[in-house]
Amino acid sequence: MPGMIVAPQPIAVEEGARVLMRGGNAIDAAVTCAAVQGVVSPQMCGLGGYALLTLRLASRREPVALDAPALAGSRARPEMWEGAVLRPNPDGWGYFLRGKVNDIGYTSICTPGWVKGLAAMLARWGTISWAQALAPAIRIAEEGFVVDAELAAGWKNRAAYPEACSLLERIQSNAEARRIYLHPDGAPYEAGETLRNPDYARSLRQLAERGPEDLYTGDLARRLSQDWAAHGGFVTADDLATYRLREPAAVMGSYRGYTVATAPPLHGGPTLLAILNILEGYDLAGMGHNSAEYIYLVAMAMKAAFADRNPHLGDPAFVEVPLAWMTSKARAAEWRGRIDAGGPIQVAFAPSGSPSTTHVSVVDGQGNGVALTHSLGSSSGVITPGLGFMVNDSMVNFYPLAGQANSIAPGKSRTTGMAPTIVYQGGRPVLVLGAPGATRIITSLAQVILNVLDFGMSISDAVLAPRFDCQGERIRCQARIPEWVCAEVRQRHPVERMAASHGGLGLVHAIAIDPATGRLSGAADAGAGGMALGA
Repeated sequence: MPGMIVAPQPIAVEEGARVLMRGGNAIDAAVTCAAVQGVVSPQMCGLGGYALLTLRLASRREPVALDAPALAGSRARPEMWEGAVLRPNPDGWGYFLRGKVNDIGYTSICTPGWVKGLAAMLARWGTISWAQALAPAIRIAEEGFVVDAELAAGWKNRAAYPEACSLLERIQSNAEARRIYLHPDGAPYEAGETLRNPDYARSLRQLAERGPEDLYTGDLARRLSQDWAAHGGFVTADDLATYRLREPAAVMGSYRGYTVATAPPLHGGPTLLAILNILEGYDLAGMGHNSAEYIYLVAMAMKAAFADRNPHLGDPAFVEVPLAWMTSKARAAEWRGRIDAGGPIQVAFAPSGSPSTTHVSVVDGQGNGVALTHSLGSSSGVITPGLGFMVNDSMVNFYPLAGQANSIAPGKSRTTGMAPTIVYQGGRPVLVLGAPGATRIITSLAQVILNVLDFGMSISDAVLAPRFDCQGERIRCQARIPEWVCAEVRQRHPVERMAASHGGLGLVHAIAIDPATGRLSGAADAGAGGMALGA
């Protein structure tokens, strides 16, 4: 098995696998898969979104990071929404504002980086052309695809709170979105029905023919910026024209002799490393997997890491992030002392990114490994007439008051939980993984890593095992964790059992590489409809 690809959308996985089977490398397959994901998961990712890459190249020892963030428009101001704040979203997905101005419609849009990011990946490290990578997505958008159960269910889900916005409401808010994604009677597509989007196909074809810069300085840029300006958006034509990728170093850490390469700030990598640093000082295997003692201890490590993250993490281009302190072994030892003493851990609220994100992991026969997480947030609902694709709603995750690390500023990116990660043993990768799920990405990835490295699980067992999350005042456990275990943990910390047995947390998609044989094995999270496919 020379290569493998895993992602939440089977149609996209198949197209990426075809690329590997034709001799393309992991980068070629990842970009091809991601483009298809934008068509079949139209409110999770696509041309109007953003992307984050952690890459292992067979030709170099050091991992590579590439960040194509969504940036606040030049017309945005730190104090502009101070009078509109209603309350934080109790689930952590940003803030509720009067009129939902940060979450839906034109004022929720940030400058998108997805096209520039994926095009740069392909140009630097790929072997196929940009047009070749977009071809399957063009075909699928034009010919149509069968709506799967997950997409159809997403359109039926109600918002959890009256101030929140469902995926269906986002479609209903925009005439173009209604025309494309709803039947004439206003009903969304059902599972098994075929959905076509020829407008999206035309936009993709235009990018294939004219190049990715068309979305930033060409005809697509003109049409987008004119539409956004006419409806009071904060992103301008100049914001598109001056958009630049960021190329920070991957954040590096260690855990029990393994090297962990993960996403830089302002993303979830530093918090992931902080959790692992704290837990390195304990005999987790001796506690028993998902025992009451284990759940309490791992949850307190999560809580401690978020206590450091939330007040300090912001866009490094605008604020000083104490990265060395957050990810140090010394800081981890301080937290272990407090946890062992039963001391309080206070976590300040900070909004997380949207759970409506996606991911693709790929390994090829040459030894290249791609962990690519990309998103629209939950989508603004906005589709510029004739273009067919939605754009992001990333303004929702800024702190809506001035003076904080994650406050709004023109050209600034807001924090995310995205954490595409590669784990090495002796300089060779053994895990390539990532997830959608906002900051619950971080806690889910940590548990999968622990399952493999501490408990010796296969990657499929590691991803399938029941999980939990703690970022504040409660530990949230999937329903597969028995009540008698939760009751024992509850004696020390509040616990909530989730309604979901699978899903509800980060949806991990991972590939393991056997260090002795090079054999690949993959796993797609059972909380979504994806798959791992060898090629």
